[in-house]
Amino acid sequence: MTASRLRSVLATIATAATILALTTTPAQAAAPGGAYTGLGNCPLTSATMKDPSNVQVGCFFSVTNGGSVTIGSTTVAFDSPITLQFGVYWPAAAPVREFPDGTVANVYSTVPAANGKTLVAKPLQVTLPGIANIIPGVTSVFAQVELAGPITEFVPLATGENTPVFVLPVKLHLFNALFGTRCYIGSDSTPIRFSPTTGTTSPPAPNQPVTGDAGTLTVEPDPNGFETLGVGFTGATLVDNAYPVPKATGCGLIPGSLDPLINLAFGLPSAAGKNAVVFSGNNTTFALSPSLDDLNKALAASA
Repeated sequence: MTASRLRSVLATIATAATILALTTTPAQAAAPGGAYTGLGNCPLTSATMKDPSNVQVGCFFSVTNGGSVTIGSTTVAFDSPITLQFGVYWPAAAPVREFPDGTVANVYSTVPAANGKTLVAKPLQVTLPGIANIIPGVTSVFAQVELAGPITEFVPLATGENTPVFVLPVKLHLFNALFGTRCYIGSDSTPIRFSPTTGTTSPPAPNQPVTGDAGTLTVEPDPNGFETLGVGFTGATLVDNAYPVPKATGCGLIPGSLDPLINLAFGLPSAAGKNAVVFSGNNTTFALSPSLDDLNKALAASA
């Protein structure tokens, strides 16, 4: 091959490489595996997670495979998985919760998951009391569970104790052909606050105490020698039957016009002691580390 021919071939290859570089989607980082499976949306780049005063940092991923929510006399089953994921940090103040037996556990703050995926759930179909469900979305209501604020009071080692594992504020976005687009039960200012426990609840009457299940706990040291720990809970059941539910707001093609009808149909507001939520078949992955650098390296090495 002549020198000029060689230069022509090399130029062609260089041009093709340039075009390929411009048109190829960058490869995605491999998702964490092993004891860290499911933690790919952890907000590791969050400024809050990077705060050097944090005593510990971590990632949380949970899937609930069953259960139900009850508002007054209406109970709706969770017929598809509910995913909850977020980052955690133990701030410099090092808050703890003391249990009746004298033991204590760390109380963590949370950071929303990357890409807005802190709470992922499919809409629940709710039948209207006294109406046959012939046309879904017309003779029934679809309720989308949405976050109504930050998740607080996260105490992962409260499992088995008679205290909440976390406080989860939510609102129910109701969809129906006649409800308009701003129909909610609960809001950011007056949310429904789930405080689920794997222990025993203490609800006001008429509800009676119910008991959850801590499931099976596993703790795995990092296989590559990092300080990060992988903590898993499988087969857990979390319960809460002590929360109130506020009135519906913004419902109707003229917002608010159907609020009284919905409140009457579902018995809203519904006082504490008349409602319940069960998160069953819950499997959780939790990674915890004394430093963000160590956590990053442990997750990367597991991919």
